[in-house]
Amino acid sequence: MAIREHVGLLAYSPLAFGALSGKYLRGAHPAGARMTLWERFSRYRGEIPEQAITAYVQLALDHGLDPSQLALAWVNSRDFLTSNIIGATTLEQLQINLTSVNVQLSPELIIQGIEHIHARIPNPCP
Repeated sequence: MAIREHVGLLAYSPLAFGALSGKYLRGAHPAGARMTLWERFSRYRGEIPEQAITAYVQLALDHGLDPSQLALAWVNSRDFLTSNIIGATTLEQLQINLTSVNVQLSPELIIQGIEHIHARIPNPCP
């Protein structure tokens, strides 16, 4: 709709409450992390979200990227994006997130990687 109406999009929670960083995989509850502090935000937990997040994290690592960089770079690559709200709890997270602006995703990574995972698991966190 944003493309059709020529309206920019403000991407809210592009790291899915930090889940796409991989820090919650295998049932981890990092101290001070959002989903540790506020357990009611459980849509990014469970078998299907875990499968999708694991696949995206592995894809990032296979291409020499931090998982957060992959997620944010994908959001940044959308033609209709106006702004991308990033969140960071630590200075290290902020530095990783900021460097995503310089990451250019190859067509191979997007088409054969991200879109392939999305086709297999299209809506993991409804």
